Formats: sequence, C-alpha cells, structure tokens
Amino acid sequence: MLRQFSSFFCAAILALELTSSSLASDIKPALLYDLGGKFDRSFNENAFNGAEKFKKERGVPFLEFEPNNDAQREQALRTFAQRGADPIITVGFPWALTLEKIAPQYPNTRFVLIDSKVNLPNVQSIEFAYNEGAFIVGALAGLKTKTGSIGFVGGMDIPIIRSFECGYETGARHTRPDIKVIENMTGTTPSAWADPARGRELALGQYDRGADIVFAAAGGTTMGVLQAAADADKLAIGVGTNQNGVHPGHVLTSATAGIDVAVYRTLSDASDGNWKAGVLRLGVKEGGVGWYLDENNRPLLTDDDIAKVKTIEADIASGKVKVPEYIETNSCPKE
Repeated sequence: MLRQFSSFFCAAILALELTSSSLASDIKPALLYDLGGKFDRSFNENAFNGAEKFKKERGVPFLEFEPNNDAQREQALRTFAQRGADPIITVGFPWALTLEKIAPQYPNTRFVLIDSKVNLPNVQSIEFAYNEGAFIVGALAGLKTKTGSIGFVGGMDIPIIRSFECGYETGARHTRPDIKVIENMTGTTPSAWADPARGRELALGQYDRGADIVFAAAGGTTMGVLQAAADADKLAIGVGTNQNGVHPGHVLTSATAGIDVAVYRTLSDASDGNWKAGVLRLGVKEGGVGWYLDENNRPLLTDDDIAKVKTIEADIASGKVKVPEYIETNSCPKE
C-alpha cells in the first residue's frame, strides 16, 4: 500500500511540474478532499465545482487527492507542500490536526481549511453558519409537514452536525411551535459520511415513526436518506449541493453551503494577490448558506410558502431573527 501511495504522489507531482510553466499565474493549487470521495454529491463535490470554475475561467489547473483513510492525511499534506503546491485547500474538519502539525513547517505555503479553524499565520479558515441554513429548511419543513413530525439524520456525531440539527429544529418551531423532531446520528467515526445504506435505514425508521420530512446532514450518507424518501413516498431535504433533482418530487429542498463559492474565492484571492490568513465565516448575509428553489421542487411549494421562507431568510440576514449556535454552548434551546 505504501509503495502504491508513493507512486500516486510521484505521478501527481510530475503532473504539477509539467504544467507549472504554462500556468496563467504563479499559483499551483491543490485540493485535498475529505473521506467519502470527490463525487459524493455533497461537500467534496461542491469544493470540486468551485475549483473547476476557477480552472475554466483562469486556465489554472489544480491537483487533487482523495484520502481512503485518516492515516493518509499527513503524508499527503506534507508531500504537496514539499513540491510547491500553493495554496493547498483541505476540505473538512478532520484536516485541522494535520494542518496544525504541517503548516508551521512550511511558513511560505498558503493553506486553506474548510469547515474548521486553525489559528496559524499561513492558514485561512473558512467556516459556514450552517445553523442558519438549517433554520431556513427547518422553517420550510414546519410549514409543509402534515403529520406534525419531522426527522433529522446526521452523519458523524460532532458539534458541527449538532449545530445543523439545532438550527433545523429551532427553524421548524419558528413556523410550527408544536413540532416533533426525531433525530438520529449515523455514527461516531468518519465512515458515517459514506454509509448510504445506513442513512436509508435510519430515514425509513423515522418515517415509520410518523415523520413525513427528513433532513440529512450526512455527506455521502445523505443519498440513502433521499432514496428512502422516494421508496416511502415521503419528503427529504438534501444538503451541501443542490440535490433537488436526485429524486424529483421527493426532495423538498436542499440546504446550501457555499463551499464552491469559498473555494473559488480563495483561489481567486491567491491568484490576484489578495489572499489573507485568518477566519472567514459565511452565513445567510454573506451568501454562504441558504436553500435551493428550482424546477424540481417548485411544484411542491406554494407562492405563500416561498414568500414566508424568503421573509425568514431576510430576517436572519438583517439580524431580526437570531439563530442559536450549538457550538458556542454545546446545547440547543428547546423553547
């Protein structure tokens, strides 16, 4: 395995060196995904879309790496840094510990961490107010539920997913105070992001218990929840990218996360000489989170539904509606 892993890096670095002379700028970007695969139809794929947009517009290629397990993170990050990749974008909070170790060893390399925070002078941390986006789709679920019960399937049981659940629940209570929320987490290890069979099983169980809408914040596992909605003739809510078209008529909406926007922005800033280290947090006001409305879910919504959700969205952006943040208190208000 080690020999195969090293061979991969030799090929990747050779590709970087061969193309560096033809780059439109002096940056040599690399995109390092989280577990679950590049085409997970969620966060990883959203990051890829942002890098692809930059590549097409600027003519600057980028290297990629898809880890198969956590043990590969340190070697991957070190190898790309040694060979001159810059900036190096890492997707997902599990990269934080690796960055804390490796980034100080390469002070002239710019690193980007999406979905967590590392306080180092050469690291840009990009966080999203996922609780705000979850509040919006929760409010829509509260408007549309017929049973008065909705569900939530999280991926790995970590604070950021608890923040999703808290936002979803409080949003649902905003439009239907007597709402019941059934909640399950897929697991406690990174494999929870890539278990659609388990996601489907959990969602079907929630439908059996009376939920008629289930929101999944579970990476690749979300695909199983969307499949369960189609199988049970119920509704689900996607996450990360626009998943409304996965099972049209069964996906009420998808909670947006502007990871593609963030990746495109940080690459553009690096190319233009405007890149800065520090923490960047993107919420509804900044266009970092929200909800999707398109031809796939429009038949499920009335004009009144849309107007109410847009009002809530505007109220969050203006500060009129305050969305609780689980991460700050490790708790979610129930009233």
